[in-house]
Amino acid sequence: MADATTTKSVASNENGNKKMRCEAEELEGGRIRGQVVLRKKKATDFTSFASTIVEVGRGLVDKVTGHELGGKDVSVQFISAVNADHGNELQGKLGNPVHLEDPVKTSACSTPGELAFSLTHHLDREIGVPGAFLIRNNHHSEFFLKTVTLEDVPGHGQIHFVCNSWVYPAHCYAKDRIFFANKTYLPSETPAPLNKYREEELENLRGDGTGERKEWERVYDYAYYNDLSEPQKGPNYVRPILGGSTDHPYPRRGRTGRPPTKEDPDVESRLPILQSLSIYVPRDERFSHIKFSDLLAFAVKSVAHFLIPAAEGQFDRTPREFDNFQEILKVYEGGIKLQKNQFIESIMESVPSEMLRELLRTDSDGFLKFPTPQVIKEDKSAWSTDEEFAREMLAGVDPVLICCLQEFPCKSKLNPENNPDMRVYIEENLSGRTLDEAIKEKKLFILDHYDTLMPFLRGINTTSTKTYATRTLLCLKEDGTLKPLAIELILPHPDGDEFGEISEVYKPAKDGIEGTLWDLAKAYVSVNDSGYHQLISHWLKTHAIIEPFIIATNRQLSVLHPIHKLLHPHFRDTMSINGFARQILISAGGALEMTVFPAKFSLEMSCAAYKDWVFPEQALPADLIKRHGSRGC
Repeated sequence: MADATTTKSVASNENGNKKMRCEAEELEGGRIRGQVVLRKKKATDFTSFASTIVEVGRGLVDKVTGHELGGKDVSVQFISAVNADHGNELQGKLGNPVHLEDPVKTSACSTPGELAFSLTHHLDREIGVPGAFLIRNNHHSEFFLKTVTLEDVPGHGQIHFVCNSWVYPAHCYAKDRIFFANKTYLPSETPAPLNKYREEELENLRGDGTGERKEWERVYDYAYYNDLSEPQKGPNYVRPILGGSTDHPYPRRGRTGRPPTKEDPDVESRLPILQSLSIYVPRDERFSHIKFSDLLAFAVKSVAHFLIPAAEGQFDRTPREFDNFQEILKVYEGGIKLQKNQFIESIMESVPSEMLRELLRTDSDGFLKFPTPQVIKEDKSAWSTDEEFAREMLAGVDPVLICCLQEFPCKSKLNPENNPDMRVYIEENLSGRTLDEAIKEKKLFILDHYDTLMPFLRGINTTSTKTYATRTLLCLKEDGTLKPLAIELILPHPDGDEFGEISEVYKPAKDGIEGTLWDLAKAYVSVNDSGYHQLISHWLKTHAIIEPFIIATNRQLSVLHPIHKLLHPHFRDTMSINGFARQILISAGGALEMTVFPAKFSLEMSCAAYKDWVFPEQALPADLIKRHGSRGC
């Protein structure tokens, strides 16, 4: 019995000593296993069509084939979150560099093209728990760093670093890239050893405001919209600088730092059209290859900007226009027949988007064949009904402008007077109600483009496009649908602004000249609404206004800040699409000017709308309350 007890006691002591030795080893030179997940650079990454599918990670993969390079191309240094280096401004203690080891199979590689590598971190008492790491890329090409994970860190467990960032060769950076553990801290709560690293990373992101930005840089800085003009092409390609003045206030854009033009030192030079995809935005803001190919498909569907010269022959009587409704229906029923085009074929071979390949088909099924809109699948004339016209006020491209009519005449900042005929036409269709009764019962609604368009209308109508400013009155029916009551079309007086305006009111009609005029009036309303949507509701309020928020967030809020983590997913891809838009869509002579009625006045019109933009009013409840009647309509 005593021998058994002694034996059990000895075994217990040996187990205890072994555990203590293991704990000591873990805290002093112990080994912690981890893994790094990278993504290879894709040939379809659009930053370089010539890149190959195995470009990134070539040195890392070489180890598998027996070469001596092994994982020496990439090194990682972990930074202590608990112990400061008193000889280095109290920054967290740095561990020794560790290199990537053998490739491993892991469920963390959830996307084709990803590679996972193991690493071994030698932990000691001075490092303790890592809270960040530096990574150095000695390879010749960039790679996308997805995650780094350490397992079984003593006293802590797993430490996960979510990186999702491109890492370029070390010679591209003044300092090695830093990534923080997947935790959030307010500045006052950040572990002291990480404070200096946090501040330095924000300084790097702000840049110094000088020089032309390079592809690999991660600098978020501000600039005016001074890159839309091409003065070297002549006065028709000159546009005002937007931002920085009371006449043309505008949100800031991301600074690229390109040199000024020779013709105007205030205008930033533009990239050649074939280099449009290379316009600078911070590298992590660029589209993924899949996202970009889908965007390209939608862009071609919308404007076919590069393909217009090839399609002009289809509309021979009036180039760039449809001659009749049959030509419009053709793009849904048969597409446009074109010969094979080398540019188109090269795109189809280069991008992975099935959508784009289908759109650009040059076989017998037709080129630029669009899917048939639901509204005309059963009835090709259904789009022209008053019911559909009113339905699209709420379910069409721009349902954010219609509002409840609170008084008549409705208020205008430009002209307080209204056409008196409007009252007559309204009351004719109110089923016995007076106009005042209908207003009190909240039965009347208005879609008003007067204030937005009138300052630009005389200039717009000097271009190849012609339009009116419109006001549309609608009534809420008992079944919950809207019924159009009257449309007012307004023009500046042809003899000059001092003579006022010309205004005509049209009421619903189905037959004869009156029916045709009513259809034309509705068409002008739809043109106004579509242009307002593209320029103001979409471009200005969705894209342009958000960009300075993205820049400010990256300049002022560390990735450790909880608000940064909340905002980041909502900002994804915006700077990239805005940069591409400045190159091709919203520039002088760009696709937007070619396809919306304000033409060269497009951005000026959105600039005027920005003067009235107020941040607190953009929340949905505030917007609905405002449109319910606080401003008169």
